[in-house]
Amino acid sequence: MADTHDDKTPQYESLRVDRSGGVATITLDRPAKKNALNGAMWAELGSVVGEIARSSADRVVVFTGAGGDFCSGADLSEPSQGGHHLARMRGVGDLCLAIARLPQPTVAKVRGVAVGAGLNLALVCDLVVAAEGARFSEIFAKRGLSLDFGGSWILPRLIGMHRAKELALLARIIDAREAAEIGLVNRVLPDAELDAFVDGWVAELAAGPPIALAMTKRMLNNSFNVTLEAALDDEAVSQTVNLGTADNREAISAFLAKRAPNFEGR
Repeated sequence: MADTHDDKTPQYESLRVDRSGGVATITLDRPAKKNALNGAMWAELGSVVGEIARSSADRVVVFTGAGGDFCSGADLSEPSQGGHHLARMRGVGDLCLAIARLPQPTVAKVRGVAVGAGLNLALVCDLVVAAEGARFSEIFAKRGLSLDFGGSWILPRLIGMHRAKELALLARIIDAREAAEIGLVNRVLPDAELDAFVDGWVAELAAGPPIALAMTKRMLNNSFNVTLEAALDDEAVSQTVNLGTADNREAISAFLAKRAPNFEGR
């Protein structure tokens, strides 16, 4: 797949955005602060996520961190930006919702620490792949805070209510092995194998049918909020749309010709 807009990618203060083969990789780039989320990073993430949501060239999104860590959460050392706390926190929530609503599949590639809002940034992604040395914590209670960035909604759905309360109320740090055992992450790999494994998954996702994947993602995200009747109706509507796409016709042709399909998202 041709990369159509590498040279148009804006430059960011706290992020690196790289594009190749339909994959947009967002690297949180404040390694001296373990990629803590400061005001600039919050704003820049909002900008790039909005850009990707409107892009047909970006087929998959990878979130990762520079310098051996994913994200240590909000930068509590940064001076207050002023304004009402509720307004600022609603802005944080808007970013979480924007990531969750991306039509493209999203993958978090986690090394080092993923704590607080940094953990929930990973968990709001569709898939989470971690290195063996990764560490995870809903650290909020130890900072005199309650959950944010979607943690109160995501955690019970991923790991059940009792385990969610254990992580949130005790705010302890767990290792990658335990994170995998309780269903917090999809896969745990040796550090040396992490990049190749994620590359394989994202290549497969980038080659998939964009419209069908976006519809499947949306329905799964909504699944705990609807009745079976509503879910079945949504499936019927989505499949009707898919059956009218060029990608569906291409999939059938490829199946009959015993070749790999070439999906174009139309």
